[in-house]
Amino acid sequence: MSDRPRFQAVLFDCDGVLVDSEPITNGVLRDMLEESGWSLTPQECLRIFVGKAVRDERALIEARTGRPLTEDWMRAFYARRDQRLRAELRTIDGALRAVQAAHRHAAGRVACASGADRLKVEFQIDMAGMRPYFENRIFSGHEMPRSKPAPDVYLAAAAHVRVDPADCLVVEDTVTGVQAGVAAGSTVWAYCPPGAAAEPLRAAGAQRVLARMDTLADWLAD
Repeated sequence: MSDRPRFQAVLFDCDGVLVDSEPITNGVLRDMLEESGWSLTPQECLRIFVGKAVRDERALIEARTGRPLTEDWMRAFYARRDQRLRAELRTIDGALRAVQAAHRHAAGRVACASGADRLKVEFQIDMAGMRPYFENRIFSGHEMPRSKPAPDVYLAAAAHVRVDPADCLVVEDTVTGVQAGVAAGSTVWAYCPPGAAAEPLRAAGAQRVLARMDTLADWLAD
């Protein structure tokens, strides 16, 4: 159909878009924060931390726990998180089909631009069977000057595939991520499964909201 959008590149977030990792990661974080003296419900922990790097909330964590956020604590968090992810991680329904469609649509110019650390992103993509579609086009916000909602990780991904950010589609699932894509100057579509709130994503700048990830394949179909 001639009215279907055309993009030169498609840039995916990872957590919550490609893999259903956020409840697992936040569950570990909630447990460790409680052990440190800050009790949160799972819903409160998701609301505060989803889409953000834990280190970026250092001041809040230290204020609520009364303890410094040490490198030893972060290493313990990563170890417990990764152990749970390797045992429990599942791919988002329809995500593989969406990635395959994006790969065809953009002639292979797809990338993963995540706010998480590289080791986590890479093993999750491997576990989801998506590595052939991303190859070396995986970018971590931990390696950028600024984390989301700053656009740095999306700008780096766009530069790598040699596409103007304005010609890129960003696929996100959090307000923080949508803001990052908008700040990069890209079109942003947001995945919002049934039961989640779509309006904050639209308010942050998402031009379309997907209730299922495989809807992306239909929207990008030639």
